[in-house]
Amino acid sequence: QVQLVESGGGSVQAGGSLRLSCVASGSIGSIDRMGWYRQAPGKQRELVAAIISGSITSYAASVKGRFTISRDNAENTIYLQMNSLKLEDTAVYYCNVRNTRTINYWGQGTQVTVSS
Repeated sequence: QVQLVESGGGSVQAGGSLRLSCVASGSIGSIDRMGWYRQAPGKQRELVAAIISGSITSYAASVKGRFTISRDNAENTIYLQMNSLKLEDTAVYYCNVRNTRTINYWGQGTQVTVSS
């Protein structure tokens, strides 16, 4: 059974920082990509950041320069350091893992709320 357990969400004022964590466990297989998506009310889920093939990082234009994704390979854990948070960053953030058979696994989501 595959589990993705997220933590680190919460409420913060604009300009503040949060760090999300996601621990992956179970029979995932060989991991191709680990990343974070988010979904705001009334909007589609969007890719925020990803680590591909263990080292290549990719960011949405809206978070580039403010968010940093990192991975602890030994622990199958990924992190999302979010700095200079804006009101529009408010969303439910989901951890995603994709294996080399293109099977996607999802976490339960963690709420991030940015207030003025």
